[in-house]
Amino acid sequence: MIRVHSYESMGTYDGPGLRLVVFLQGCNFRCLYCANPDTIAYKGGTDTDPEEIVRMAVSQKAFFGKKGGITFSGGEPTVQAKALLPLFRRLKEEGIHICLDTNGSIWNKDVEELLQLTDLVLLDIKEFNPARHQTLTKHSNEQTLLTAAWLEANNKPFWLRYVLVPGYSDFAEDIEAMGEQLGKYNMIGRVEILPYHKLGVHKYEAMNLEYLLKGVNENTPEQLEQAAQLFRRHFNTVYIN
Repeated sequence: MIRVHSYESMGTYDGPGLRLVVFLQGCNFRCLYCANPDTIAYKGGTDTDPEEIVRMAVSQKAFFGKKGGITFSGGEPTVQAKALLPLFRRLKEEGIHICLDTNGSIWNKDVEELLQLTDLVLLDIKEFNPARHQTLTKHSNEQTLLTAAWLEANNKPFWLRYVLVPGYSDFAEDIEAMGEQLGKYNMIGRVEILPYHKLGVHKYEAMNLEYLLKGVNENTPEQLEQAAQLFRRHFNTVYIN
């Protein structure tokens, strides 16, 4: 069984084309800006038969067209890598394009096989500087960068996603350093800059949790464009999502 938090049909922000987005339960990061705090706990969600997800994907296949498919997000999907393997194999049998939105921080044989079955990885790099990444997520970014290197070495296409949080992940020197290391990767199809937002703050209130970035303002258009210019020095295709 797979622990599913929720679904989104006809999603357009999590991979190419129209997509069925499956948000999974459980995450090993504690990002200060997390918009889905209700997906963090490992317990919770709805225990779901993988075949139910296959049926949903097949029923929407006509809408996917040539570019669309299914995206697994969260939470952190690789927390459930072992349970996802049979599902991914079935989706491949049905000819459905698979995206995996991951922070890249978990590594074992199940995760490696899962990535091999994935058509496109959406790799979330929260911050390049190790200390700032630790502050922002309460977790190391070492394995995330190793995962990026593995994707490159194994010719696995991926998109780099970066949430631009004022005062936390908008440092020019960190974006430059990341560009110098990853800009040479041929497998990075695009960079997506995700603006910081407060759309999930009401969830913290409902869960009686304190939102720790309430004093941080959302990005101005100028801040987003400045970051995009920094990324464009190193990457060919950069979008503000």
